[in-house]
Amino acid sequence: MFKRMKEDIETVFDQDPAARTSFEVILTYSGLHAIWAHRVAHALYKRKMYFAARVISQINRFFTGIEIHPGAVIGRRFFIDHGMGVVIGETCEIGNNVTVYQGVTLGGTGKEKGKRHPTIEDNALIATGAKVLGNITIGKNSKIGAGSVVLKDVPPNSTVVGIPGRVVVRDGVRIKDLNHCDLPDPISDKCTEMEKKIAQLQEEISQLRKEISEGVSIDGH
Repeated sequence: MFKRMKEDIETVFDQDPAARTSFEVILTYSGLHAIWAHRVAHALYKRKMYFAARVISQINRFFTGIEIHPGAVIGRRFFIDHGMGVVIGETCEIGNNVTVYQGVTLGGTGKEKGKRHPTIEDNALIATGAKVLGNITIGKNSKIGAGSVVLKDVPPNSTVVGIPGRVVVRDGVRIKDLNHCDLPDPISDKCTEMEKKIAQLQEEISQLRKEISEGVSIDGH
């Protein structure tokens, strides 16, 4: 247990240049407190002591502003930076060396049963305010941009931005032409459709004006 706690402290120093001393990290880093409290809650949850686990989870939320369901499975060297507003669902699975920033939600999309929260693979980074929703997988070494909403699987070694989330970099190569069948953007599609309609209406109006003008010229009025 103490080796894991030491590893957690070392992870803070690796990830946060503002960390100065171990004493400061132990006393003031809410993300670290949340992870340690979750380990206790998760141990109780696995022993089917659900009520006690949820009580610890809620106390953890009250003091840190971070809500981690005791059923969530979290790997080693997990780092929560600042952490306020982070929510991690019951069936969420998080690998090793994952970093999460404040305001991130790893949640579900409805009231379905079973696996309904994301799987975050090793070395992933999820930036401020990102929402990763549903039973999807974020591949190894992937990065989710700030404020993104991710509803579909993300391949390994990818960078995702936008609402809904789009893969803009894969294996170090920037993707210029996105497949909208795989990554739909309803807002963009609707704007494109409206532009086509406006162009069509403008063409029809121009044609009507031309016909009216020609009719007036023939009648001499």
